[in-house]
Amino acid sequence: MKRCLLKTGQIFKPVKKEDWAAVAAIIGMYGMMGMMGITCPILFMTGISCAGCGMTRAWLSLFRLDFGAAFYYHPLFWLPALLIVLFLFEKRIFKQWYWLWAALFLFVYGIRMFAGQGEIVMFRPEEGFLYRMFIFLRKLL
Repeated sequence: MKRCLLKTGQIFKPVKKEDWAAVAAIIGMYGMMGMMGITCPILFMTGISCAGCGMTRAWLSLFRLDFGAAFYYHPLFWLPALLIVLFLFEKRIFKQWYWLWAALFLFVYGIRMFAGQGEIVMFRPEEGFLYRMFIFLRKLL
């Protein structure tokens, strides 16, 4: 890292225009879905909570300094922020750990799905858009 700083004089990697365009498109897409009442596209399409389910509520709880609620909504709410910081500083040591962190995220997701946290993590495929479209098309045929 020190050698990189001496060559470029930059702490962070330069961000490409394409990256900013992708970020803007994602924010715009989520904004439009939010206006339509769709809070999670994966839950909406499948009826099954994603591995990040509860993350927004966890961060909102953290901003209110309610640490207990933050861990209740998602016990790994701190992990994405840590990964972003590590990504920005581009430390090669931690890149080897990404798979471990992804496995930890999926492990916690499995536990939360098995424990069935009610309104936070749910498995209701019959409420998903894809299942409802399948039933609708099956009735037509």
